[in-house]
Amino acid sequence: MFIDRVTLDLIAGKGGNGVVAWRREKFIPKGGPSGGNGGKGGSITFEATPHEFSLEYYRNRRILKAENGRAGGHNKQQGRNGQDLILPIPCGTVVKDAATGEILKDFTQEGEKWIACRGGRGGRGNDSFKTPTNRAPNTWTPGSEGEVRQVELELKLIADVGLIGFPNAGKSTLIAALTHVRVRIAPYPFTTLSPNLGYLQTEEYRRIFIADIPGIIEGAHRNKGLGFEFLRHIERTKLLIYVLDAAGIDGRDPIEDFKVLQHELETYNPELLERPFLVILNKIDEEQAKENIKKFKRKFKVPYLEISALTGAGIDKLRHKIEALT
Repeated sequence: MFIDRVTLDLIAGKGGNGVVAWRREKFIPKGGPSGGNGGKGGSITFEATPHEFSLEYYRNRRILKAENGRAGGHNKQQGRNGQDLILPIPCGTVVKDAATGEILKDFTQEGEKWIACRGGRGGRGNDSFKTPTNRAPNTWTPGSEGEVRQVELELKLIADVGLIGFPNAGKSTLIAALTHVRVRIAPYPFTTLSPNLGYLQTEEYRRIFIADIPGIIEGAHRNKGLGFEFLRHIERTKLLIYVLDAAGIDGRDPIEDFKVLQHELETYNPELLERPFLVILNKIDEEQAKENIKKFKRKFKVPYLEISALTGAGIDKLRHKIEALT
């Protein structure tokens, strides 16, 4: 299951308490204080990793606690520090304050770390209170509480290539042909409800991350249909590929489809139209496709390729084009 938005309750560890203890050695008649300090509580840290592609790990983990610090001991023993809790998240995750919506951290690079909640400080044992005038202090302090915070994680995919188009344009078939991932494909109309992700392996052993964005419909910028649920995944895509149904199945017109797609992207975020893009005229194996392609070429002077994701026609040429543009 692809999860791209979760809300988490984070609780850092409490610091360990200081203790009151006394030296009891046989030949030290006046002894003295020997109570140690408590250990620090564990902190909670987010880390961006290339091994995660969604927030599915947190689907059933909504309350996350770091370990508490241990209390101090006799003979000035320092309590053990609580273990930090490292939370892996995919690159492109935005951490927000759940109450205010303020962006706390945006993870765009692999290996980035950010401490979301700091653990509490350890308490002081009575040995730390001794002075020349107070040689037998009977004082200690408790450890402080760790920070508590409720955050919302929102994933915006950082893909090299994003496939966008109307439902049933053949995007899922295309990503399956390019990356050999298993996706749901059927001969009847339906739309993908979550992005399909895969890697295109080049001859130079370079991997190109491709995301099949769920189908766009007119009015998506107003959150109609899946709306913002998929449009935000396009924001960080380096190369946009418009997948159009050149055969006009289900009464579609590739010219109108291309106009609507560009209008939806421009209305949502005008900067998206400045990204490098490529138009794919899919389903050329259908008889009606030839006439529609001629009309499209007369109407638009844009970079395009003619393919059939079903039969594999033009797929190799598309692979080389993607390599050159990314």
